Amino acid sequence: MVPSLRFFLIGLLAFILLSSCKTQRLFEEDKYAPSPSDSIFLKVTSGNQYIIRKDDKLNLSIWNNDDISVGSIFGIYNSDAGYGKWLMVDADGEISIPKLGNIKVLGLTVIQAKELITKKLSEYIKNPILDIKVLNKEVTVLGEVKTPGKVHLEKENYTLTEIIGMVGDFDLYGNRAKVQVIRVVNDTPRSINLDLTKMNLYARNNIQILPGDLVYVVSRKSKEWDKRAGSTIIPVASAVTAILLILKTFFPNF
Repeated sequence: MVPSLRFFLIGLLAFILLSSCKTQRLFEEDKYAPSPSDSIFLKVTSGNQYIIRKDDKLNLSIWNNDDISVGSIFGIYNSDAGYGKWLMVDADGEISIPKLGNIKVLGLTVIQAKELITKKLSEYIKNPILDIKVLNKEVTVLGEVKTPGKVHLEKENYTLTEIIGMVGDFDLYGNRAKVQVIRVVNDTPRSINLDLTKMNLYARNNIQILPGDLVYVVSRKSKEWDKRAGSTIIPVASAVTAILLILKTFFPNF
């Protein structure tokens, strides 16, 4: 009777250990095979320029004209998105500029917007010098990195490894062989799956990351095992140990 009970408890513990090995993912994996949408990510070049969108926050700096500058980078009243001084691209794709009124900038690059506004300002200011800065260019990084969240983009071009470096590198459970990038193109989400462990594919997989992208680092399978070990296996093992101690007390020959 007692030996049978011992075998039963050992078998119960083994069953719990084996049943705790299931893993889950935030996004479904597709075995990371190439897909037609990969070209959306791979054809981006270093010459890519940001296209102004609705709800963008813009600083407009006009040299020696603080009265019509908004969040000027040339004067003492420099500000950023956190401070709250900017021009918002409205639902019609326009910004409202002092003296000039509403100017449509939706769909323009920053360079094109500067050329357009410079031409209109030339009617009031001789040889205007101006700069435009987009304040809300961001990328979201989730998953197994050290500091997940939003990453503010200062320059025009960033690679995938640069973005991962800006969030502190992969975490302990980060799977470098399974990095997913999601991008919305014409209101349709597209994704690509990348392996950063293969040096012969590094140049291809270290793609350019654009504002609005989502970078998701998949966890290694060992994470689920470690989590279950802490939350399930250890308490169960402690309970089994307690039972064995009780049995040993009442049945010295156990």
